[in-house]
Parts: sequence; C-alpha cells; structure tokens
Amino acid sequence: MDNKPSISVVVPVYNSENILSSLVQRIQTSLLKITDQFQLILVNDCSKDNSWQIIEKLARKNSWIIGIDMMRNFGQHNALLCGIRESKNDIIITMDDDLQHPPEEIQKLLDKLASGYDVVYGTPKNEQHGVWRNLFSKTTKLIIRRATDMKIAPNISAFRAIRHQVCRVFEDYKSYFVLIDVILAWGTTKFSSVEVHHEPRASGKSTYTFNKLVFHTMNLITGFSDVPLRLASYLGFIFSFFGVIVLAIVILRYFIEGDVVVGFPFLASTIAIFSGVQLFSLGIIGEYLGRIYNRTMDRPTYIVKNVIKYPNS
Repeated sequence: MDNKPSISVVVPVYNSENILSSLVQRIQTSLLKITDQFQLILVNDCSKDNSWQIIEKLARKNSWIIGIDMMRNFGQHNALLCGIRESKNDIIITMDDDLQHPPEEIQKLLDKLASGYDVVYGTPKNEQHGVWRNLFSKTTKLIIRRATDMKIAPNISAFRAIRHQVCRVFEDYKSYFVLIDVILAWGTTKFSSVEVHHEPRASGKSTYTFNKLVFHTMNLITGFSDVPLRLASYLGFIFSFFGVIVLAIVILRYFIEGDVVVGFPFLASTIAIFSGVQLFSLGIIGEYLGRIYNRTMDRPTYIVKNVIKYPNS
C-alpha cells in the first residue's frame, strides 16, 4: 500500500524572473524524494518583469506546473488564497519565491505534520531580513496571537504545511483583506512548528517598504482584532477619571483656600489632553467604519486573468 502523500506547492510570484527556473528545479528535486504525486502552483501577482512569460514556458515543459496570472497586484496573501483554492492534493505547502525558504526543508514540515497536526510552520533559525522588517514581523505575530489565541504565533512564517481539509475554511471567505494565518486559526487549533534554515534572497530585494509594513500592520490590527476599540474605551475611562480628579482638586481648593487653580498652561494642557484622546478614539472608530464601508463595496479578493494547465496537471 502506497502511503506517500500527494502534495501541492503554492508560490506567489512577484518580479522573480531571474530565479524561477532555479526555484522550480529545486522544488522538483525535493518533491521527487518524497512522493510521485505533486504539483506546483505559481501565482503571478502582476509582476512588472517577465515572470509570467517564464511561468508559461515552465508550465509548457512540465505538466505538474500550473500557472495563474492575476489581473492586478492583489498582495501576497490574496495570491496565496488563489493558489490554495486551486490545489487539490492532500497536503499544501506554501513558500516564498525568493528561495529564502529552501525546498529541501519541506520534508521537515511533513515529518512534523505526520505527528497529528493540521498546520506546521517552518520557523527560521535566523531571519535574513532588515531591521524594520524583523520589527514589524514580531509586531504582527504578537497581534495575531492576541487576535486568535494562537500560542504558536511567534513561530509562524510564510513557509507552511497545511492539510487540505483545513482549507475548507477558505471556501466562503470574501473579504478583500486576507491574512492566511488568522483564517487558518478559524479552522483548527492543531498548530506546530519546526526549525528550518533561512537563506539570503537569491535575487533582488524585498518589496515590503516601510509604508507597506505600516499599512499591513494597521490592516491586521483593525481587520482581525477589536483591541483598538478596547484601547479607546480604556483611554476614555482613564481620562474621564483624570478629569474627575482635576475637578475635585479645583473644588477642594475653592472651599479650603478660597481660590481655584489658575494659569493658562494648566487649562490649555488639560484641554489638549482630552481633545487628543477624543480625536484618537474617533480615528479608531473611523478605521472600523471604513472597513465596514469597504466590505459593503464587495471588492473582489482577487481576479484571475489567465490559468495555464496542461495535460496530467
């Protein structure tokens, strides 16, 4: 009896024309040692270089490769969702296109998955990112842990092994903003991780600029957590209590000393503090209202321009 699993590898592609051939070769070599039933799904997220043309050539030569071309750039997680929905095999492996996740480490994820888990992350020993990227990565993981109660959140990465059954949680998901790890937490609690090598980028540089990292983090905070609303409530309570104390001091001084607290700086600073808290709270509420508004617009999660499948794929 053949107990080898069937595997789908999903890779979102963006401006990776120089390393796609090497990536495919290494993935094929690694998967052939594990199983004879596998497929590679390359999702081109509207690359500005010749990545799609290379994907087309690779798919023509290899029936186990499926190429998906997006209409526009929807983002890494949206592209991953598209590829995951296309996959049909028992186990889904997700990884980046820059070869920082060595395909040779896939076996480690599968070994851990066989221990009864539904999702296994490949946690890098030493992340090969810049200071800002590492900082925002840690912040994002803390937010995910708070939003999902995932104890393993500090160990999550884009290098994952997922059982296909868990991916049913993606079937009816329609929101434009996608975060794969949070959605996975809606479908299972059986998470684990294993330490893997993390190599330097084989080519190019990360497209995650400081602004994009801030935007992604803010979307995560307001999209999958009610922490900001709770923070606004706590701030409102704290400063209301502060206002009551100030009022009590003013009244006591009036009755005891026959005087009130004088001075424009005191008054101005008090007004500034309360106004700042109010505007901050309104800003948080506005973020959530904006998200509700975007949901009512029913923006598509992604739109596929073209799919390349050849016989036996």
